[in-house]
Amino acid sequence: MFYDNQVTAAAYSPTLLVHGGAWAIPADAARAHESGVRRALETGYTILSRGGSALDAVEAAVTVLEDDPTFDAGRGSFLTSDGRVQLDALLMDGGRMKAGGVACVERLRNPIQAARLVLEKSPHVYFVGPGAEQFAHSHGMALISNSELVLDRERDRLAQAKLREAAGLTDDTFSGPDLPHPVLHDDKSPETAFFSHHDSSGAPGPSHLGTRESMNLASSPDRAEESLASGHDFSRADSSAKKIDGALAPEKKLLSQKFQDHDTVGAVALDSHGNLAAATSTGGTLNKTPGRVGDSSLIGCGCYADNLSAAVSLTGWGEPIMKLVLGKWATDRVASGIAPDLAAREAIAYLFNRLGGHGGIILLGPDGRFGLAHNTPAMAWGLATNKGLQTGLTI
Repeated sequence: MFYDNQVTAAAYSPTLLVHGGAWAIPADAARAHESGVRRALETGYTILSRGGSALDAVEAAVTVLEDDPTFDAGRGSFLTSDGRVQLDALLMDGGRMKAGGVACVERLRNPIQAARLVLEKSPHVYFVGPGAEQFAHSHGMALISNSELVLDRERDRLAQAKLREAAGLTDDTFSGPDLPHPVLHDDKSPETAFFSHHDSSGAPGPSHLGTRESMNLASSPDRAEESLASGHDFSRADSSAKKIDGALAPEKKLLSQKFQDHDTVGAVALDSHGNLAAATSTGGTLNKTPGRVGDSSLIGCGCYADNLSAAVSLTGWGEPIMKLVLGKWATDRVASGIAPDLAAREAIAYLFNRLGGHGGIILLGPDGRFGLAHNTPAMAWGLATNKGLQTGLTI
């Protein structure tokens, strides 16, 4: 049964969820990530609290994150292999089932605003490259030099990535790790069957990292409020975000080295009229091949919204997320009656167990229940309801 058949207008309490990317956030960048997420929450929730639309709220929140060089969206994004910034974004209105997306844009400061123009002004859904830039410019957006989006910090990161590449260090963030001679194990659900492998000693491979025990979540507005009031520590998973710079066990150190280049941003919202919306924006992956498009701007992959199911934004390894159409997978779970908190955990477990992928998710149902999960060392997140604002780096 669809949630919207069970919820009355009186139950629509405005809610905004924001993420700033799931990866190994260094300790010296933690404050900037939380501060950036809080500013996005404040901007977006101001719109919701005044009766504004979920679509306006997520666009405004993501615009704030795009303008903040802390994140991999807009100015300060990771660079392609030829040293340029290419941006992707998607915006979706769950009430009208309208969407707008842009990809591989190089001369737009705020691709999420270009996505909004596509949603509102075009019979099409998706524009790429120069065509997207020309469309946005024809509707009033200024075109800028790509150099305005490039930071010296990112030039240094690109140089380091090229050194690793030259040294033969493989990057499995696109397709997931190549597991030798995988054995398919069925946990009674064909959709969550998973691969595991063993080393020469017979010890299990890393499949345990995708088990339910390794997933974290905040479940509902009431439960989150109760947890904070009781002093619950959302970073109970070894407080890994605070230990990244040297205090991690060897396995954690290995994990942190694998999560250095994912910082996509996103937002999902429910407004007082009962409408859902979602937005995701990214600068992609460090040292990516020019023209590569990840999951963030693809409908049903890194972003999706439908009043009859849920709104979702994902962050992490784009290629595995695309292969699983993970955003739609998660919202379909909610539509079938599964609570968003459980659906979020299941989605991240599915991402890892099927394809060895890592990332994070924010998921919001039409009744205001929500879920957050990640299997990376950290994920910057924020929640705004009529009870206040909360932010964190782990869940």
